[in-house]
Amino acid sequence: MLHQVVTRPNYDKTSSVDEHPIRMEPALPSEIEIKLDLSNEALESLLGSDLLGDPDEALQQSSTYFETGDRRLSQKGFSLRIRSTGASHIQTVKTSGPAKSLFVRSEWETPIEGNEPVLDHTSPLISEFGLELEVEAAFTVFIERRVWNIELNGSRLEVVVDRGDVVSGNRRSPVQEIEVELKDGDPKDLFIFIRKIDAIAPFRFGIQSKSERGLALLDRQQFMFKAEHLDLDRNTKASAAFREIAASCFRQFRLNEEILRQRRNSEALHQARVALRRLRSAFSLFRPLLMGDEPKRIQEELRWLAGVLGEARNLDVLLMKAKDSDLRAKLKDARNKAYSDAVEALESARARALMLDFNEWLQCDLDRAGGSATSEDTSASEFAARALDKMRKKLKKYGSALAETDDEHRHQVRKDAKKLRYAAEFFGSLFDDKRGTRRHRKFIAAMEELQDHLGALNDLATGPDVLQQHGLADHPARESVVSHDDKNALIRMAQSSVDEVIDTKRFWR
Repeated sequence: MLHQVVTRPNYDKTSSVDEHPIRMEPALPSEIEIKLDLSNEALESLLGSDLLGDPDEALQQSSTYFETGDRRLSQKGFSLRIRSTGASHIQTVKTSGPAKSLFVRSEWETPIEGNEPVLDHTSPLISEFGLELEVEAAFTVFIERRVWNIELNGSRLEVVVDRGDVVSGNRRSPVQEIEVELKDGDPKDLFIFIRKIDAIAPFRFGIQSKSERGLALLDRQQFMFKAEHLDLDRNTKASAAFREIAASCFRQFRLNEEILRQRRNSEALHQARVALRRLRSAFSLFRPLLMGDEPKRIQEELRWLAGVLGEARNLDVLLMKAKDSDLRAKLKDARNKAYSDAVEALESARARALMLDFNEWLQCDLDRAGGSATSEDTSASEFAARALDKMRKKLKKYGSALAETDDEHRHQVRKDAKKLRYAAEFFGSLFDDKRGTRRHRKFIAAMEELQDHLGALNDLATGPDVLQQHGLADHPARESVVSHDDKNALIRMAQSSVDEVIDTKRFWR
C-alpha cells in the first residue's frame, strides 16, 4: 500500500533515543549509547540476576518503517518510522551517512494521529525528495520493552531491554538486545556497568539498528560485508576522524563475524580479516595521537586475532587451486580445523575482553590520554595530507628495486602498499571536489593493481610454507596448488605497478 506524504505545518519537535548502536556526539561527549546483542540464554540469566531487579517501565511497542519502491530513502541515508505505544503514535525521520552532514540536526520526531506518514515543509524528506514522495510500509518491529533507570557513582544510566521480532511479510528476524545509555555523568561508569553485565551474561556489541535489520529482510541474504564508505568532515579534528574510522572498521568486523560464526563462510572470514587489518592500520596511521600503553596492547591483541583468522584464510587460498581429490580432502580437513580454531577464538573470553577494552578505550580514554591535546591533532585534512605524503614516500623508497631484493622485503612492501591503500580509502572524502574525486578514483585503481601483483608474489612465497605446516609438503599433487607463475614476470609487473602508483597524481594535493 502506497502512502502519499501529507503536508502539515508546525509540528512540535522533541528528541528521542538514537538507534545507531554505538555513538558519541561531538557536542555532547557525555552522552553515549551502547547496544549489546545477547543470546536468549544469556538474556534470561541477566534478567534472573540481581543486577537489574524489577523494571521501572514495561511496554509493548510496534514500529513501522516506510520506504519507496526503489529504496531511495535508505540509499540516500534516511529512515522514516512510526512508533505506536498504546494510543500514542510518534513519527521519526533520521539521517545518517552523507545525508547527516547536510542538516543541522539528524533526527526529527513528531506526534501524529494514526499510522499514516505526515510530513511538513521543514522535513528533510521534503527538502530532499519533494512533495510528490510516495512511500509504503516495508517492515514492522514488534518489541516488548523494559526500562531501568540506574544510578552508579553519581552517573545516571538508562538500560533498555528489547525482545521481539522484525517482520516483513512471512520473513522475520528475532531481536534480543540491550541498550545502555549514559544520560549524565562519567562515560567510564557506563562501561563499569557493561562489565557487570558481561560477568553475568556474555554479549557481543550490536552494530545494526532495527531499521538495518528490517532492510536486510527485504534483500537477498548477504554472506560478506565490504568496508563501507566513510564521510569525514575535512575540518574535524584528526582524533575525531580516528574515532570514526576505527568505529567503521569495528562495524565491518562485527558484520562479518556474525556470518563467520554461523556459516563459516570463506568470504566473511576474508572480510573480517580485512576489517582487522584496516583497524590495525588505523592505529599505526594515527600513532602520533594515541598516547599511553593501551593502544599498543589493543593493537597486539588485534594482531593475535587476525593471525588466527589468517591460518584459515591461507588454506582457503590453496583449496581454491586444488584439483587432486586426495589433496583437496586433506586440505578440507585442515581447513575445517582452522575454521573451528577461528570460531573458538572469536567466542573466547580473550576476544570478548578485547572487544570490550577496545570500545571502552575508544569511547572513554582516547581523549583523556592526551591525544586531542597534542600538536599532531590538527584538522583531519591536514593530518591526512601529511600522512599520505609520508606513506607514499616510503613506498617509493622501498619499492623502487623489487627485483634486487628478497621475498621478505617484497612482503614488507606489500604491507606498506596495503596501509597506503587503506589510508587513501579512509581519507578520500576529505578531498572530494571534482579534481580530488577524479584523482582518488585513479589512485585507488592503481593501488588495486599493485596489490594484485604483490599478492600473487606473496602466494608464490607462502604456499610451500602452508603445505609444510600441515604436513603436505611431500604430497604427490603439491605442485598443483603452488603457483606456477613466472616469478620474474610477476616482479616486473609489480615494479611497473609501484611506478604507476608513484606517477599517479596525488588526490590530496
